[in-house]
Amino acid sequence: MTTLKIHDIDSAPQESKPLLEGSLKSFGMIPGLHGVLAESPQLLEAYQTLHKLFGESSFDNDELTVVWQTINVEHECHYCVPAHTGIAHMMKVDAAITDALRNKTTLPSEKLEALRDFTLTVTRNRGNVTQEDLDAFYAAGYGERQVLDIILGLSQKVISNYTNHIANTPVDEPFQKFAWKPETV
Repeated sequence: MTTLKIHDIDSAPQESKPLLEGSLKSFGMIPGLHGVLAESPQLLEAYQTLHKLFGESSFDNDELTVVWQTINVEHECHYCVPAHTGIAHMMKVDAAITDALRNKTTLPSEKLEALRDFTLTVTRNRGNVTQEDLDAFYAAGYGERQVLDIILGLSQKVISNYTNHIANTPVDEPFQKFAWKPETV
């Protein structure tokens, strides 16, 4: 088991201090992930910027959650699945959506299922998708912008998921009630 240092404002590199202060202001706490990322001010800034930009993408709250959690579950991120479950609750996303994503069961709409399927295809195949994959995604009501917005969300999740695997970041107290473990095969 590996661990990396989790910084607070006092221990963080100087360039990370204002970023962590922003996290504290936004969330009322410094998420453990942000504390780990603070070791690299550029990575923390990149993560926060990607999070903001993805939140402003063409997706609504349900769709943001589908992309985030599909990737989190696929990457088996012990930290991000519970964190994004809590975030989904705060965003008023139907629990049926979050439960289906966490448990890999059918989503409540065909359109959201198509979004999950395409996100999984992009993630698993590292962006190598077929025209048939694109056609199925477009037939569900999505377009080229959403293809690119998935890549934006995936970029954000690679930073957090991979960092949490290496750091073994403890789940923050507010999200511990949403603890999650990948299914074993």
